[in-house]
Amino acid sequence: MNDTEFYCLHSDLCKTLANAKRQMILGSLRDRELTVSELQQLTKIPQATLSQHLAIMRSRGVVRARRAGSRVHYSITNPKLIQAFDLITEVMRETLGERTDIAGAPDVE
Repeated sequence: MNDTEFYCLHSDLCKTLANAKRQMILGSLRDRELTVSELQQLTKIPQATLSQHLAIMRSRGVVRARRAGSRVHYSITNPKLIQAFDLITEVMRETLGERTDIAGAPDVE
């Protein structure tokens, strides 16, 4: 795989995660496997919409599905996705903190 192909795949993964509903799903699955109905209760995302997002996440290798009878259980494919999610969250909080500090700083003349 050349650099161009790699960065295209990298971009696709980032685009997959760059969605508020998918981030809610990722956050809900961070520590455990959940069924679609459990995810729906936690996220309040309508079931049809949730299923569409899960299908996208599954096709990009972010989540995996495991069937148990009539239920489908979802889980994160790689715990490093949660580490990346947490690192981005940390950067955002620091950036927002800096903005608040700047906005609250007295004017210096």
